[in-house]
Amino acid sequence: LNMVEIEIGVLRGQCLDRRIADRHTLNAEIAAWERQRNATAARIKWMFTTQRARTKLARAYPDAAKES
Repeated sequence: LNMVEIEIGVLRGQCLDRRIADRHTLNAEIAAWERQRNATAARIKWMFTTQRARTKLARAYPDAAKES
């Protein structure tokens, strides 16, 4: 979920940072942004390791914490 939120934030900052008058233009702008994003193979550098997740979420998911 966090990765989706990050990508939406990038979309908002790079593409939706202005008023877009109509739905057709909006769809075209998003499609162009998506093509550019895919062409450059944009990636999210995820720094939250599995071990850190297990440690942080051990109280919520005690069975998962035992696997580490």
